[in-house]
Amino acid sequence: MKLISWNVNGLRAVLKKGFEEYLHQSGADIFCLQETKLQADQLALDTGFYHTYYSFAERKGYSGTALYSLVEPLDVQQGIGHELDNEGRTVSAEFDDFYVVCCYTPNSQEELARLSVRMDWDDAFRGYVASLSEVKPVIICGDLNVAHKPIDLKNPKTNERNAGYTIEERDKFTELLDAGFIDTYRLLYPDREEAYSWWSYRFKARERNVGWRIDYWLVSEAIKDRVAGAAIEADVLGSDHAPVTLYLNR
Repeated sequence: MKLISWNVNGLRAVLKKGFEEYLHQSGADIFCLQETKLQADQLALDTGFYHTYYSFAERKGYSGTALYSLVEPLDVQQGIGHELDNEGRTVSAEFDDFYVVCCYTPNSQEELARLSVRMDWDDAFRGYVASLSEVKPVIICGDLNVAHKPIDLKNPKTNERNAGYTIEERDKFTELLDAGFIDTYRLLYPDREEAYSWWSYRFKARERNVGWRIDYWLVSEAIKDRVAGAAIEADVLGSDHAPVTLYLNR
């Protein structure tokens, strides 16, 4: 089973860069998107055989998530019961033997202006996925806007008080893992360096591979033995993020 997650940084923009072809050739059973940045009346995408589900932000051109699945889910939910649900940050789908939760975590912003909001979100999100995991295993994907360890970004020392690498954000991510989840990429590649999923558009960062790993596939500990592969598709262009892929044994 193949699952792909990609922060497209604007679905309408990436459609002009070959996204539709990539989607149809991906072979993904489930394909999740973050930062779709559109409204329902702006959809113009042929998703073929995929069942499609969106969570739109009330604010136009902002945030947004989507989940495409070849198998029709038993149930789909937008939001987690948090005040930021109006930003379209999650889509959750229930299948026979697991949930898939697509998430676009709030950025703490420059000068950490939104750090307290982010902390509240992290607690609420952890509670949400923990409650789902009491029913059946959970698979979490998306741009979680945090590089967890020094190995997960190029310049850890100079970014210690920057959004995405504060001790507060990293500790919340640790708490999420401690709630019963596994970072699948690090499960398979615990010591792999310079494996990044996001690069700034500035200073030729992608060309120089000065990046951060902030896009994830996490799974409940109960199904970690089903993890068969994980990859960062750094050669796929169109966004400042790369797609991240998870392979699960059925």
